[in-house]
Amino acid sequence: MLIRGTIIATLLAGTAMAQGTDITIGMQLEPPNLDPTGGAAAAIDEVVYANLFEGLTRIGSDGAVQPALARDWTTSEDGTVWTFTLRDGVTFHDGTAMDASDVVFSLDRARAEDSINAQKALFAGIQSVEAVDPTTVRIVLDAPNGNLPFNLAWGDAVVVAPETADGNATNPVGTGPFAFGQWVQGDRVELVANPDYWGEAPALESATFKFISDPNAAFAALMAGDVDAFPNFPAPETLAAFEADPRFSVIVGSTEGETILGMNNATLDPDLRRAITHAIDRQSIIDGAMFGYGTPIGTHFAPHNPDYVDLTADSAFDPEAARAALEASSYDGRALRLMLPPPAYARRGGEIVASQLRDVGIETEIQNLEWAQWLEQVFRGKDFDLTIVSHTEPADINIYARPDYYFQYDNPAFQTLIEQLDRETNPEQRSALLRQAQQTIAADHVNAFLFQLAKTGIADARIKGLWENAPTQANDLTGVRWTE
Repeated sequence: MLIRGTIIATLLAGTAMAQGTDITIGMQLEPPNLDPTGGAAAAIDEVVYANLFEGLTRIGSDGAVQPALARDWTTSEDGTVWTFTLRDGVTFHDGTAMDASDVVFSLDRARAEDSINAQKALFAGIQSVEAVDPTTVRIVLDAPNGNLPFNLAWGDAVVVAPETADGNATNPVGTGPFAFGQWVQGDRVELVANPDYWGEAPALESATFKFISDPNAAFAALMAGDVDAFPNFPAPETLAAFEADPRFSVIVGSTEGETILGMNNATLDPDLRRAITHAIDRQSIIDGAMFGYGTPIGTHFAPHNPDYVDLTADSAFDPEAARAALEASSYDGRALRLMLPPPAYARRGGEIVASQLRDVGIETEIQNLEWAQWLEQVFRGKDFDLTIVSHTEPADINIYARPDYYFQYDNPAFQTLIEQLDRETNPEQRSALLRQAQQTIAADHVNAFLFQLAKTGIADARIKGLWENAPTQANDLTGVRWTE
Protein backbone atom coordinates (compact mmCIF):
# COMPACT_ATOMS: atom_id res chain seq x y z
CA MET A 1 0.00 0.00 0.00
CA LEU A 2 2.80 2.37 0.89
CA ILE A 3 4.67 1.51 -2.31
CA ARG A 4 1.51 1.94 -4.40
CA GLY A 5 0.80 5.31 -2.76
CA THR A 6 4.36 6.44 -3.39
CA ILE A 7 4.08 5.54 -7.08
CA ILE A 8 0.78 7.41 -7.43
CA ALA A 9 2.20 10.47 -5.67
CA THR A 10 5.23 10.40 -7.97
CA LEU A 11 3.03 10.16 -11.05
CA LEU A 12 0.85 13.01 -9.87
CA ALA A 13 3.91 15.13 -9.17
CA GLY A 14 5.25 14.39 -12.65
CA THR A 15 1.91 15.38 -14.19
CA ALA A 16 1.84 18.64 -12.26
CA MET A 17 5.42 19.40 -13.29
CA ALA A 18 4.64 18.73 -16.95
CA GLN A 19 1.57 20.91 -16.75
CA GLY A 20 3.66 23.66 -15.21
CA THR A 21 6.24 23.71 -17.99
CA ASP A 22 4.43 22.48 -21.11
CA ILE A 23 1.53 23.98 -23.04
CA THR A 24 -0.61 22.92 -25.98
CA ILE A 25 -2.05 25.76 -28.03
CA GLY A 26 -4.95 25.15 -30.39
CA MET A 27 -4.98 26.76 -33.85
CA GLN A 28 -7.62 26.40 -36.53
CA LEU A 29 -5.24 26.80 -39.46
CA GLU A 30 -1.97 25.01 -40.11
CA PRO A 31 0.74 27.24 -41.58
CA PRO A 32 1.80 26.38 -45.14
CA ASN A 33 5.43 26.75 -44.02
CA LEU A 34 7.36 28.08 -41.03
CA ASP A 35 9.31 30.90 -42.69
CA PRO A 36 7.74 34.32 -41.94
CA THR A 37 9.93 35.89 -44.63
CA GLY A 38 8.56 33.58 -47.31
CA GLY A 39 4.79 33.43 -46.92
CA ALA A 40 1.72 35.62 -46.42
CA ALA A 41 -0.34 33.31 -44.19
CA ALA A 42 -1.04 34.69 -40.71
CA ALA A 43 -0.69 31.18 -39.28
CA ILE A 44 3.08 31.31 -39.86
CA ASP A 45 3.57 34.24 -37.49
CA GLU A 46 1.05 32.76 -35.06
CA VAL A 47 3.54 29.95 -34.46
CA VAL A 48 6.96 31.56 -34.86
CA TYR A 49 6.67 35.32 -34.13
CA ALA A 50 8.60 36.24 -30.95
CA ASN A 51 8.81 32.54 -30.11
CA LEU A 52 11.26 31.24 -32.68
CA PHE A 53 12.25 34.23 -34.83
CA GLU A 54 13.14 37.78 -33.83
CA GLY A 55 13.83 41.03 -35.65
CA LEU A 56 15.69 44.18 -34.72
CA THR A 57 12.47 45.38 -33.09
CA ARG A 58 9.22 43.72 -32.07
CA ILE A 59 5.59 44.57 -31.38
CA GLY A 60 4.50 44.15 -27.78
CA SER A 61 1.11 43.12 -26.42
CA ASP A 62 0.04 46.78 -26.25
CA GLY A 63 0.99 47.42 -29.88
CA ALA A 64 4.06 49.48 -29.00
CA VAL A 65 7.37 48.95 -30.81
CA GLN A 66 9.98 47.48 -28.46
CA PRO A 67 13.69 46.67 -28.74
CA ALA A 68 14.46 43.08 -29.73
CA LEU A 69 17.78 42.06 -31.31
CA ALA A 70 18.61 45.77 -31.40
CA ARG A 71 18.87 47.16 -27.88
CA ASP A 72 18.61 50.75 -29.10
CA TRP A 73 18.81 52.95 -32.19
CA THR A 74 19.38 56.53 -33.31
CA THR A 75 18.51 58.52 -36.41
CA SER A 76 20.17 61.39 -38.25
CA GLU A 77 18.71 64.89 -38.19
CA ASP A 78 17.22 64.48 -41.65
CA GLY A 79 15.70 61.08 -40.74
CA THR A 80 17.41 59.13 -43.54
CA VAL A 81 20.19 57.38 -41.61
CA TRP A 82 19.30 54.96 -38.83
CA THR A 83 21.91 53.27 -36.64
CA PHE A 84 20.97 50.15 -34.69
CA THR A 85 23.08 48.77 -31.85
CA LEU A 86 22.74 45.00 -31.51
CA ARG A 87 22.74 42.97 -28.34
CA ASP A 88 25.93 41.10 -27.46
CA GLY A 89 26.11 37.34 -27.21
CA VAL A 90 23.11 36.42 -29.35
CA THR A 91 23.30 33.04 -31.07
CA PHE A 92 21.11 31.19 -33.51
CA HIS A 93 19.54 27.91 -32.44
CA ASP A 94 22.30 25.99 -34.24
CA GLY A 95 24.90 27.66 -32.01
CA THR A 96 26.33 30.11 -34.54
CA ALA A 97 26.72 33.74 -33.56
CA MET A 98 24.24 36.39 -34.75
CA ASP A 99 25.90 39.65 -35.70
CA ALA A 100 25.52 42.66 -37.99
CA SER A 101 26.35 40.65 -41.10
CA ASP A 102 23.24 38.52 -40.52
CA VAL A 103 21.10 41.65 -40.31
CA VAL A 104 22.56 42.92 -43.58
CA PHE A 105 21.90 39.54 -45.21
CA SER A 106 18.32 39.39 -43.92
CA LEU A 107 17.29 42.88 -45.01
CA ASP A 108 19.08 42.67 -48.37
CA ARG A 109 17.39 39.31 -48.97
CA ALA A 110 13.95 40.71 -48.06
CA ARG A 111 14.28 43.67 -50.42
CA ALA A 112 16.03 41.89 -53.28
CA GLU A 113 14.55 41.99 -56.76
CA ASP A 114 13.81 38.24 -56.65
CA SER A 115 12.56 38.31 -53.05
CA ILE A 116 9.45 36.24 -52.26
CA ASN A 117 8.80 38.23 -49.10
CA ALA A 118 5.04 38.88 -48.85
CA GLN A 119 5.64 42.37 -47.44
CA LYS A 120 8.51 43.41 -49.68
CA ALA A 121 7.08 46.94 -49.76
CA LEU A 122 8.15 47.38 -46.12
CA PHE A 123 11.75 47.59 -47.32
CA ALA A 124 11.24 49.58 -50.53
CA GLY A 125 12.66 52.81 -49.10
CA ILE A 126 15.93 51.24 -47.96
CA GLN A 127 18.88 52.47 -50.01
CA SER A 128 21.57 50.44 -48.25
CA VAL A 129 22.26 48.30 -45.19
CA GLU A 130 25.79 48.27 -43.80
CA ALA A 131 27.56 46.39 -40.99
CA VAL A 132 29.63 49.12 -39.31
CA ASP A 133 31.03 46.55 -36.88
CA PRO A 134 29.71 43.23 -35.49
CA THR A 135 27.18 44.95 -33.23
CA THR A 136 26.29 48.04 -35.29
CA VAL A 137 24.07 48.26 -38.37
CA ARG A 138 23.52 51.40 -40.44
CA ILE A 139 20.40 51.66 -42.62
CA VAL A 140 20.26 54.48 -45.17
CA LEU A 141 16.86 55.44 -46.59
CA ASP A 142 15.89 57.17 -49.81
CA ALA A 143 13.66 59.50 -47.81
CA PRO A 144 12.77 60.00 -44.13
CA ASN A 145 10.55 57.27 -42.72
CA GLY A 146 9.47 57.53 -39.11
CA ASN A 147 7.83 54.12 -39.46
CA LEU A 148 11.10 52.22 -39.91
CA PRO A 149 11.24 50.70 -36.39
CA PHE A 150 7.61 49.61 -36.83
CA ASN A 151 8.29 48.11 -40.27
CA LEU A 152 11.25 46.17 -38.87
CA ALA A 153 9.01 44.72 -36.14
CA TRP A 154 6.95 42.69 -38.63
CA GLY A 155 7.51 38.95 -38.90
CA ASP A 156 8.57 39.54 -42.50
CA ALA A 157 11.64 41.41 -41.19
CA VAL A 158 13.08 38.81 -38.80
CA VAL A 159 16.80 38.13 -38.79
CA VAL A 160 17.90 34.84 -40.35
CA ALA A 161 21.29 33.28 -41.06
CA PRO A 162 22.58 32.81 -44.61
CA GLU A 163 23.59 29.23 -43.78
CA THR A 164 20.05 28.18 -42.83
CA ALA A 165 17.69 30.66 -44.51
CA ASP A 166 16.81 28.39 -47.42
CA GLY A 167 15.63 25.65 -45.04
CA ASN A 168 13.51 27.79 -42.72
CA ALA A 169 10.25 26.74 -44.39
CA THR A 170 10.48 23.26 -42.84
CA ASN A 171 13.41 23.46 -40.41
CA PRO A 172 13.39 27.00 -39.00
CA VAL A 173 16.47 28.34 -37.24
CA GLY A 174 16.07 31.62 -35.38
CA THR A 175 17.32 33.40 -32.27
CA GLY A 176 14.16 33.28 -30.14
CA PRO A 177 13.43 31.83 -26.69
CA PHE A 178 12.09 28.64 -28.30
CA ALA A 179 13.74 26.41 -30.88
CA PHE A 180 12.12 24.14 -33.44
CA GLY A 181 11.35 20.61 -32.27
CA GLN A 182 9.36 18.91 -34.99
CA TRP A 183 6.49 19.46 -37.42
CA VAL A 184 4.05 16.60 -37.81
CA GLN A 185 2.24 17.92 -40.84
CA GLY A 186 -1.52 17.85 -40.56
CA ASP A 187 -1.30 17.65 -36.77
CA ARG A 188 1.14 19.84 -34.81
CA VAL A 189 4.34 21.86 -34.50
CA GLU A 190 6.48 21.38 -31.40
CA LEU A 191 8.87 23.96 -29.95
CA VAL A 192 11.36 23.52 -27.10
CA ALA A 193 12.92 26.14 -24.83
CA ASN A 194 16.22 27.54 -26.09
CA PRO A 195 18.75 27.02 -23.26
CA ASP A 196 21.12 29.60 -24.74
CA TYR A 197 18.58 32.37 -25.21
CA TRP A 198 20.08 35.85 -24.84
CA GLY A 199 17.12 37.25 -22.89
CA GLU A 200 14.95 36.21 -19.97
CA ALA A 201 14.22 32.50 -20.15
CA PRO A 202 10.55 31.63 -20.70
CA ALA A 203 8.60 29.86 -17.94
CA LEU A 204 7.62 27.13 -20.40
CA GLU A 205 10.00 24.34 -21.37
CA SER A 206 8.03 23.24 -24.42
CA ALA A 207 5.05 24.29 -26.50
CA THR A 208 2.90 22.40 -28.97
CA PHE A 209 0.73 24.09 -31.58
CA LYS A 210 -2.11 21.70 -32.36
CA PHE A 211 -4.07 22.24 -35.58
CA ILE A 212 -7.82 21.64 -35.29
CA SER A 213 -9.78 22.97 -38.23
CA ASP A 214 -13.27 21.87 -37.18
CA PRO A 215 -14.96 24.18 -34.61
CA ASN A 216 -16.78 21.26 -32.97
CA ALA A 217 -13.52 19.38 -32.59
CA ALA A 218 -11.92 22.51 -31.12
CA PHE A 219 -14.68 22.72 -28.52
CA ALA A 220 -14.28 19.04 -27.65
CA ALA A 221 -10.48 19.30 -27.40
CA LEU A 222 -10.72 22.14 -24.88
CA MET A 223 -13.36 20.39 -22.82
CA ALA A 224 -11.30 17.20 -22.75
CA GLY A 225 -8.09 19.02 -21.85
CA ASP A 226 -6.34 17.93 -25.04
CA VAL A 227 -5.42 21.57 -25.64
CA ASP A 228 -4.74 24.08 -22.89
CA ALA A 229 -5.68 27.23 -24.77
CA PHE A 230 -7.20 28.30 -28.07
CA PRO A 231 -6.26 32.00 -28.44
CA ASN A 232 -8.31 32.47 -31.63
CA PHE A 233 -11.22 30.18 -30.92
CA PRO A 234 -13.26 29.42 -34.06
CA ALA A 235 -16.66 28.78 -32.45
CA PRO A 236 -17.85 32.00 -30.75
CA GLU A 237 -21.35 30.53 -30.45
CA THR A 238 -20.02 28.30 -27.64
CA LEU A 239 -18.33 31.00 -25.55
CA ALA A 240 -21.21 31.05 -23.08
CA ALA A 241 -20.52 27.43 -22.17
CA PHE A 242 -16.91 28.27 -21.32
CA GLU A 243 -17.89 31.40 -19.40
CA ALA A 244 -20.07 29.22 -17.17
CA ASP A 245 -17.26 26.74 -16.50
CA PRO A 246 -14.75 27.82 -13.80
CA ARG A 247 -12.04 25.66 -15.41
CA PHE A 248 -11.71 28.21 -18.21
CA SER A 249 -10.99 31.87 -18.86
CA VAL A 250 -12.73 33.54 -21.79
CA ILE A 251 -10.44 36.21 -23.25
CA VAL A 252 -12.20 38.66 -25.60
CA GLY A 253 -10.20 41.46 -27.17
CA SER A 254 -9.62 43.20 -30.46
CA THR A 255 -7.38 42.44 -33.41
CA GLU A 256 -5.81 44.26 -36.32
CA GLY A 257 -8.01 42.13 -38.56
CA GLU A 258 -10.01 44.27 -40.97
CA THR A 259 -12.43 41.75 -42.44
CA ILE A 260 -13.31 42.76 -45.97
CA LEU A 261 -15.29 41.61 -48.95
CA GLY A 262 -12.33 42.00 -51.28
CA MET A 263 -13.17 43.04 -54.84
CA ASN A 264 -11.11 42.70 -57.98
CA ASN A 265 -10.87 46.32 -59.08
CA ALA A 266 -9.55 45.23 -62.48
CA THR A 267 -12.78 43.39 -63.34
CA LEU A 268 -15.47 45.17 -61.29
CA ASP A 269 -16.22 48.77 -62.28
CA PRO A 270 -16.75 51.55 -59.68
CA ASP A 271 -20.57 51.53 -59.96
CA LEU A 272 -20.70 47.77 -59.47
CA ARG A 273 -18.40 48.05 -56.46
CA ARG A 274 -20.66 50.79 -55.06
CA ALA A 275 -23.69 48.57 -55.61
CA ILE A 276 -22.02 45.73 -53.74
CA THR A 277 -21.08 47.90 -50.75
CA HIS A 278 -24.65 49.20 -50.34
CA ALA A 279 -26.07 45.67 -50.67
CA ILE A 280 -24.17 44.51 -47.58
CA ASP A 281 -25.78 44.53 -44.14
CA ARG A 282 -22.72 44.42 -41.88
CA GLN A 283 -24.59 43.74 -38.65
CA SER A 284 -26.35 40.73 -40.16
CA ILE A 285 -22.96 39.29 -41.07
CA ILE A 286 -21.55 39.99 -37.60
CA ASP A 287 -24.59 38.39 -35.97
CA GLY A 288 -24.91 35.48 -38.37
CA ALA A 289 -21.27 34.59 -38.93
CA MET A 290 -19.62 35.83 -35.72
CA PHE A 291 -22.51 35.51 -33.23
CA GLY A 292 -22.33 39.21 -32.43
CA TYR A 293 -18.56 39.46 -32.00
CA GLY A 294 -17.05 42.15 -34.24
CA THR A 295 -17.16 45.91 -34.83
CA PRO A 296 -18.59 47.34 -38.08
CA ILE A 297 -16.04 49.26 -40.16
CA GLY A 298 -16.38 51.53 -43.19
CA THR A 299 -12.74 51.63 -44.24
CA HIS A 300 -9.51 49.65 -43.84
CA PHE A 301 -8.55 50.87 -40.37
CA ALA A 302 -8.91 49.54 -36.85
CA PRO A 303 -11.55 51.29 -34.69
CA HIS A 304 -9.27 51.15 -31.65
CA ASN A 305 -6.70 53.32 -33.45
CA PRO A 306 -6.92 56.98 -32.36
CA ASP A 307 -6.83 58.09 -36.02
CA TYR A 308 -9.85 55.96 -37.01
CA VAL A 309 -12.66 57.69 -38.90
CA ASP A 310 -16.10 56.06 -38.72
CA LEU A 311 -17.19 55.95 -42.37
CA THR A 312 -19.78 53.19 -42.10
CA ALA A 313 -22.55 55.63 -43.05
CA ASP A 314 -20.88 56.23 -46.42
CA SER A 315 -21.53 52.64 -47.41
CA ALA A 316 -24.62 51.96 -45.31
CA PHE A 317 -26.95 49.06 -46.08
CA ASP A 318 -29.28 50.56 -48.69
CA PRO A 319 -30.78 48.09 -51.19
CA GLU A 320 -32.37 50.84 -53.28
CA ALA A 321 -29.04 52.67 -53.63
CA ALA A 322 -27.46 49.33 -54.50
CA ARG A 323 -29.98 48.67 -57.28
CA ALA A 324 -29.53 52.18 -58.69
CA ALA A 325 -25.74 51.79 -58.76
CA LEU A 326 -26.11 48.35 -60.33
CA GLU A 327 -28.26 49.84 -63.09
CA ALA A 328 -25.52 52.38 -63.83
CA SER A 329 -22.80 49.71 -63.86
CA SER A 330 -21.59 47.45 -66.64
CA TYR A 331 -22.82 44.34 -64.81
CA ASP A 332 -24.15 41.83 -67.35
CA GLY A 333 -25.78 39.36 -64.97
CA ARG A 334 -22.92 36.89 -64.81
CA ALA A 335 -22.28 35.08 -61.55
CA LEU A 336 -19.39 36.70 -59.72
CA ARG A 337 -16.91 34.18 -58.33
CA LEU A 338 -16.88 34.47 -54.53
CA MET A 339 -13.69 32.73 -53.36
CA LEU A 340 -13.80 31.76 -49.69
CA PRO A 341 -10.80 30.61 -47.63
CA PRO A 342 -11.33 28.20 -44.68
CA PRO A 343 -12.00 30.47 -41.65
CA ALA A 344 -15.54 30.45 -40.30
CA TYR A 345 -15.87 34.21 -40.79
CA ALA A 346 -15.34 33.65 -44.52
CA ARG A 347 -17.39 30.50 -45.04
CA ARG A 348 -20.32 31.60 -42.85
CA GLY A 349 -20.07 35.21 -43.94
CA GLY A 350 -19.89 34.21 -47.60
CA GLU A 351 -23.29 32.54 -47.50
CA ILE A 352 -24.83 35.68 -46.00
CA VAL A 353 -23.09 37.96 -48.50
CA ALA A 354 -24.26 35.82 -51.43
CA SER A 355 -27.85 36.07 -50.19
CA GLN A 356 -27.63 39.85 -49.71
CA LEU A 357 -26.17 40.36 -53.18
CA ARG A 358 -28.84 38.15 -54.73
CA ASP A 359 -31.51 40.33 -53.12
CA VAL A 360 -30.38 43.33 -55.20
CA GLY A 361 -29.82 41.38 -58.42
CA ILE A 362 -26.16 40.33 -58.23
CA GLU A 363 -25.51 36.63 -58.72
CA THR A 364 -22.53 34.87 -57.17
CA GLU A 365 -20.87 31.48 -57.43
CA ILE A 366 -19.29 30.38 -54.17
CA GLN A 367 -15.99 28.50 -54.42
CA ASN A 368 -14.54 27.21 -51.14
CA LEU A 369 -10.74 27.15 -51.24
CA GLU A 370 -8.08 25.80 -48.90
CA TRP A 371 -5.48 28.37 -47.86
CA ALA A 372 -2.86 27.16 -50.31
CA GLN A 373 -5.37 27.47 -53.15
CA TRP A 374 -6.48 30.91 -51.97
CA LEU A 375 -2.90 32.17 -51.77
CA GLU A 376 -2.10 30.82 -55.24
CA GLN A 377 -5.27 31.78 -57.09
CA VAL A 378 -6.51 34.91 -55.30
CA PHE A 379 -3.54 36.51 -53.56
CA ARG A 380 -0.87 35.75 -56.16
CA GLY A 381 -2.92 34.99 -59.27
CA LYS A 382 -5.56 37.73 -58.84
CA ASP A 383 -8.00 35.27 -60.47
CA PHE A 384 -11.23 36.09 -58.64
CA ASP A 385 -14.12 38.54 -58.47
CA LEU A 386 -14.91 38.60 -54.76
CA THR A 387 -13.36 37.12 -51.64
CA ILE A 388 -13.69 37.45 -47.87
CA VAL A 389 -10.54 37.69 -45.77
CA SER A 390 -9.28 39.32 -42.58
CA HIS A 391 -6.15 41.43 -43.01
CA THR A 392 -4.48 40.90 -39.64
CA GLU A 393 -1.28 42.79 -40.37
CA PRO A 394 -0.96 45.93 -38.22
CA ALA A 395 -1.67 49.41 -39.64
CA ASP A 396 -1.63 48.17 -43.23
CA ILE A 397 -3.69 50.76 -45.11
CA ASN A 398 -0.61 51.28 -47.28
CA ILE A 399 -1.43 48.08 -49.19
CA TYR A 400 -3.90 50.22 -51.15
CA ALA A 401 -0.93 52.08 -52.61
CA ARG A 402 0.27 48.90 -54.36
CA PRO A 403 -1.37 48.60 -57.80
CA ASP A 404 -0.21 45.00 -58.12
CA TYR A 405 -1.78 43.93 -54.80
CA TYR A 406 -4.44 41.28 -55.22
CA PHE A 407 -7.46 43.63 -55.37
CA GLN A 408 -5.58 45.76 -57.98
CA TYR A 409 -6.57 49.25 -56.86
CA ASP A 410 -4.55 51.75 -58.88
CA ASN A 411 -5.01 55.34 -57.72
CA PRO A 412 -1.93 57.57 -58.28
CA ALA A 413 -3.31 60.23 -55.92
CA PHE A 414 -3.60 57.68 -53.12
CA GLN A 415 -0.09 56.41 -53.84
CA THR A 416 1.22 59.97 -53.51
CA LEU A 417 -0.68 60.38 -50.25
CA ILE A 418 0.99 57.29 -48.78
CA GLU A 419 4.39 58.52 -49.95
CA GLN A 420 3.70 61.75 -48.04
CA LEU A 421 2.69 59.74 -44.99
CA ASP A 422 5.91 57.74 -45.10
CA ARG A 423 8.00 60.92 -45.14
CA GLU A 424 5.96 62.81 -42.54
CA THR A 425 7.19 62.81 -38.95
CA ASN A 426 4.85 65.42 -37.44
CA PRO A 427 2.15 63.51 -35.46
CA GLU A 428 -0.65 65.94 -36.34
CA GLN A 429 0.19 65.88 -40.03
CA ARG A 430 0.43 62.08 -40.00
CA SER A 431 -2.98 61.88 -38.36
CA ALA A 432 -4.49 64.13 -41.04
CA LEU A 433 -2.96 62.03 -43.83
CA LEU A 434 -4.22 58.80 -42.28
CA ARG A 435 -7.73 60.22 -42.07
CA GLN A 436 -7.56 61.32 -45.70
CA ALA A 437 -6.35 57.86 -46.72
CA GLN A 438 -9.30 56.20 -44.99
CA GLN A 439 -11.75 58.56 -46.67
CA THR A 440 -10.22 58.04 -50.11
CA ILE A 441 -10.54 54.26 -50.23
CA ALA A 442 -14.02 54.42 -48.70
CA ALA A 443 -15.19 56.91 -51.34
CA ASP A 444 -13.72 54.75 -54.10
CA HIS A 445 -15.51 51.65 -52.76
CA VAL A 446 -12.30 49.71 -53.30
CA ASN A 447 -13.63 46.89 -51.15
CA ALA A 448 -16.70 46.32 -49.02
CA PHE A 449 -15.44 46.84 -45.49
CA LEU A 450 -17.29 44.50 -43.14
CA PHE A 451 -16.04 44.35 -39.56
CA GLN A 452 -13.03 44.38 -37.29
CA LEU A 453 -12.33 40.82 -36.25
CA ALA A 454 -12.71 40.21 -32.53
CA LYS A 455 -10.18 38.08 -30.69
CA THR A 456 -12.16 35.40 -28.87
CA GLY A 457 -9.88 33.15 -26.89
CA ILE A 458 -10.33 30.31 -24.40
CA ALA A 459 -7.69 29.16 -21.93
CA ASP A 460 -7.30 26.98 -18.88
CA ALA A 461 -8.00 29.38 -16.02
CA ARG A 462 -4.56 28.64 -14.53
CA ILE A 463 -2.73 30.01 -17.57
CA LYS A 464 -1.59 33.63 -17.41
CA GLY A 465 0.21 35.85 -19.90
CA LEU A 466 -1.67 35.17 -23.13
CA TRP A 467 -2.38 38.30 -25.16
CA GLU A 468 -5.87 39.74 -24.76
CA ASN A 469 -5.62 41.82 -27.92
CA ALA A 470 -3.77 41.02 -31.12
CA PRO A 471 -1.76 44.07 -32.27
CA THR A 472 -0.03 41.68 -34.65
CA GLN A 473 -0.61 38.08 -35.72
CA ALA A 474 1.13 36.21 -32.93
CA ASN A 475 0.77 33.69 -30.13
CA ASP A 476 3.61 35.16 -28.10
CA LEU A 477 4.54 32.64 -25.40
CA THR A 478 7.44 34.56 -23.91
CA GLY A 479 5.38 35.71 -20.90
CA VAL A 480 3.04 32.72 -20.58
CA ARG A 481 3.07 30.67 -17.39
CA TRP A 482 0.96 28.29 -15.34
CA THR A 483 -0.36 29.33 -11.94
CA GLU A 484 -2.20 27.38 -9.30
